[in-house]
Amino acid sequence: MPPTTHPAVELVTAALQEHGVEPRVRWLDDAVTTAQLAADALGVEVGQIANSLVFLLDDEAVLVLTSGAHRVDTDWLGARLGGTLGRAPKERVKDATGQVIGGVAPVGHPAPVRTFVDVALAQYDEVWAAAGVARTVFPTTFDELVRITRGTPTAVEPA
Repeated sequence: MPPTTHPAVELVTAALQEHGVEPRVRWLDDAVTTAQLAADALGVEVGQIANSLVFLLDDEAVLVLTSGAHRVDTDWLGARLGGTLGRAPKERVKDATGQVIGGVAPVGHPAPVRTFVDVALAQYDEVWAAAGVARTVFPTTFDELVRITRGTPTAVEPA
């Protein structure tokens, strides 16, 4: 039986509550470190998984919440954002979010992280995001993700 608490999950739960969201964290039996694994565990389309990816925009850590059906085109998105975009090393991910790769949530970070939300997530009534560790997820919506992260809706790859 999976645990029902973890410090990172507690921070995510508190952040959701602060934003007026009832936290409905779901603990899965196994870690779901890819969008496909998460979709399979939840019985949803891979596009409904909101991957939380940390990049460096020049030297600033930024969070890109992308549909599991997409890959972020770093050259294209970096140019749109006015800089160079590349994957953040695991140490920078942990520093920026307080969470480790595979379980990074959209909220619950030590300080605000500039966030971009893939507009492709808007086509789904419900999307699922990580809740602080790789065995946890929570349901949300595109609009709610934008609101609680103060994120900027954006395409993450060319149309």
